[in-house]
Amino acid sequence: MKVFKHFKLVGNRIVKTGLSIFITAWICVLLDWPPVFAVITAIVTLEPTVTNSIQKGLIRFPASAIGSAYAVLFISLFGNSPITYTLAAVFTIATCVRLKLHTGLFVATLTSVAMVEVIHTNILVAFFIRLGTTTVGLIVSTVVNLFVLPPDYTKAITKKLRAIEHTTAVTIEKSFAGIFRQDNQDDTIEQELYDQLADTIQQTETLARFQREETRYHPLVGKEKTEFQRLQYQLIRLQQIHYHIGNLNYSVFKNTKFTASEQRIILDAAYSLARSLKQRITYDEAVHKGYLNQLTDIFWADSEDMAKSKQTPNRFPPDVIMLYELVSIYNLVERYYNNLS
Repeated sequence: MKVFKHFKLVGNRIVKTGLSIFITAWICVLLDWPPVFAVITAIVTLEPTVTNSIQKGLIRFPASAIGSAYAVLFISLFGNSPITYTLAAVFTIATCVRLKLHTGLFVATLTSVAMVEVIHTNILVAFFIRLGTTTVGLIVSTVVNLFVLPPDYTKAITKKLRAIEHTTAVTIEKSFAGIFRQDNQDDTIEQELYDQLADTIQQTETLARFQREETRYHPLVGKEKTEFQRLQYQLIRLQQIHYHIGNLNYSVFKNTKFTASEQRIILDAAYSLARSLKQRITYDEAVHKGYLNQLTDIFWADSEDMAKSKQTPNRFPPDVIMLYELVSIYNLVERYYNNLS
């Protein structure tokens, strides 16, 4: 079942690529143009979003023209020889880099080298035919991307968010267990979880960006628009929670002055928070507020003790830092779940 779902996600891209290749090759055959260059352009121009296809296509067209021009130039000077391949490729790369046409560099270089083999007579005509095939490949792939199976990333974003929730919960558990030495795990595991969380958040940000770009050509309306806005809100809140977890992981909590009962409250609050993130059905607003009030009371008590101290610290005590970060996460989780209802 998982294999089928994975194929379904990737399948749309395969279908659109195959269709773009067929239409591009068919048009070139009708025009009696060599389809290979047009097909290559169609394949590399098919991007995750229509916006990307258009933007990168506008770069790949002049880059391909540069590659074709150098191929024509060096064929006319040296014919079909090793020096022609070398100079065509090197000058194409140098020019594209100079003009910052990095997106079109690969296609342009491939074009310049491949053209050396196929051009035998009427070099000027071959150059304009090459521009024509590039145009066909760009237009076909963009039109197919626009109208055939338009991409929808909301399901993928939702799945990623659920994974972020779970990893966030486990990271919180491990972090506080490590702080109060409730397990034998070292900091490496906590750091691995934190890095994994960062990677998943970044992947989800990319999917959200793809969906925003896609709405320029396929606007979301009604429930779809509301759902995507909700997913973006959740992602922002999880990013903020990740930030505060990072502050915990990069702080040193030695010689904390919590009493045994305060430590128990903090640990219970952290584990309760983790459970609510692992399974949202376990989130109880009354319980959540109860722990938040207890944490806030401990925080203000520690803050008052610090204020009464005759010594002015050059940095906040670890107790205050820990409580501040945990209270911040609690507030964010409350806002996170209130938005879901």
